[in-house]
Amino acid sequence: MNCCAVEESTSLDNSLVERSEPRSESLIPACGNCLRQGRAVSRKTVMLMLKPDLLDHAMTGKFSFCSARDCPVVYFEDEGNRCFTVGDLRTRVGLKGKEDPIPLCYCFGFDESHLRDEISRTGETTIPEKISRLIREGLCACDTRNPSGLCCLGEVNKTAKRLLSQRSESA
Repeated sequence: MNCCAVEESTSLDNSLVERSEPRSESLIPACGNCLRQGRAVSRKTVMLMLKPDLLDHAMTGKFSFCSARDCPVVYFEDEGNRCFTVGDLRTRVGLKGKEDPIPLCYCFGFDESHLRDEISRTGETTIPEKISRLIREGLCACDTRNPSGLCCLGEVNKTAKRLLSQRSESA
């Protein structure tokens, strides 16, 4: 399965997540900590991210992902009060990271330092193209490996653009 076929070129901030039941804008749950609207994420993704001792706490319910950078909440229950923070996960959440390594691509292991190093050495980065090629070959598993449950390529492209811009401003 190619989990990134639809979202391959979109960023996390404007991607759409398919749910079995569509929900209107007014019904999209908000994070109880930061009040930012969440994005639906499969329970499978939540279960794969949680530390083993917390699995029993996510056996039921529908969860959303909080993408607010400064909010420690990663997942919150749509209709309930359960939430899981960055400390509850086995995997670092790149969107919430401030210190290296900041994960960008969970399927193929690229983090922000990989982009930064390549840009520093060559003035450009080929990493987004490599990831795109691997996605086209059907080798990604973002729906389960990425804590957001979405394709990582949007965040990779956004980070590459930011780092390239920073390099040109400092030159």
